[in-house]
Amino acid sequence: MNSGEVHISDEDLLRAADGELSTNRVIEIQRHLTACWSCRTRTQEIDCTIADFIRVRSKTIPELPPIDGPRALLKLRLAELAASQHLGLWHRIKQASYERRLFALALAGAVIILLGVLVFRSRLSVNKTVTGYETLAIPDPNLTPGMTLPVTMSDVCASGTTETLHLVPKSVASQVFAAYGIREPKPHAYELDYLISPSLGGSDNIRNFWPQPYGGTVWNAHIKDALEDHLYRMVCEGKVDLAKAQRDIATDWISAYKKYFQTTKPLPEHASFLKDQPWG
Repeated sequence: MNSGEVHISDEDLLRAADGELSTNRVIEIQRHLTACWSCRTRTQEIDCTIADFIRVRSKTIPELPPIDGPRALLKLRLAELAASQHLGLWHRIKQASYERRLFALALAGAVIILLGVLVFRSRLSVNKTVTGYETLAIPDPNLTPGMTLPVTMSDVCASGTTETLHLVPKSVASQVFAAYGIREPKPHAYELDYLISPSLGGSDNIRNFWPQPYGGTVWNAHIKDALEDHLYRMVCEGKVDLAKAQRDIATDWISAYKKYFQTTKPLPEHASFLKDQPWG
């Protein structure tokens, strides 16, 4: 790399990661990253910073209970206060007593809701090994929107195989698990999976990974592996456009499975669809 080479700005790197640039500009940036170690290193630093921010935010910003109930009670109290202006002295005294009770009930309701939220979050943390699997069947689009390389159908089909072993650095794996709130993943519980697989032009960008569960849901990692294999064959046989295959699997891979296999549930022969895993 020449010392006088122009580097990609941080703003363009961020906008490219968030999908805010044109396709031509994204392709230019990805080609530049292929030849520029400095910009690739900077991209990795930006991704790490984003992952750290998401992790800190999830730990420090608590969820608040819904306010619809207390708000409705407050509106009712204000309306009754306005109506009480037209009542006699005795009725106004009685009404004030009622309003105080109503306000106390509203306050108690808000406290109960808050306690309920805290108990629910505590149980959710305890049972995460059960409920967490189902929620991770589809990745969080804010954390894992899917990233691709500037490749063509000829590029992805040239090797004549659907499977290539990609070893994911442990530092990257740790960042992905941390971003999803998984501190100590159990052995063989998750596959650190590409949303868009390398066989379909998916990149090693951290925003293309998520911890996909093997169990706890019928829509597990084995089922997605079968979809990736099927889509690869369809792309290389000219039955599906590569860009469409990438878009479908990144948007909602479960819907893509149902669409391309013409089924509403996983096929029995895919339940044990296995491949070598770099994690677990």
